Amino acid sequence: QLQLVESGGGLVQPGGSLRLSCAAAGFTWNFYHMAWYRQAPGKQRELVARIFNIGMTEYADSVKGRFTISRDNAKSSVYLQMNSLIPGDTAVYFCNARHALFLADEYWGQGTQVTVSS
Repeated sequence: QLQLVESGGGLVQPGGSLRLSCAAAGFTWNFYHMAWYRQAPGKQRELVARIFNIGMTEYADSVKGRFTISRDNAKSSVYLQMNSLIPGDTAVYFCNARHALFLADEYWGQGTQVTVSS
């Protein structure tokens, strides 16, 4: 059974850091691109960062230079290191897995709340 389980969210002050983790199980990890999306209240879900199965990365302009996505293929896990957090980063963050060839083959985690506030 395919599972994506996120962890690491929480409340942090502006300028602080958080590291999100997503542990995957139940699918052939190396065939999937992994990504983090976020959704703030009243807004559409947006891509934050993606790491392709071959290791290339891409980021939303709003997080470039502050966030880093990485994957550990041995642990079937993907991470999002978030530094210099600002209130605008407040959202529910979702882990996403999408097959490298069959784009309709896509899965989501349950989401983890990140709140940046003083």
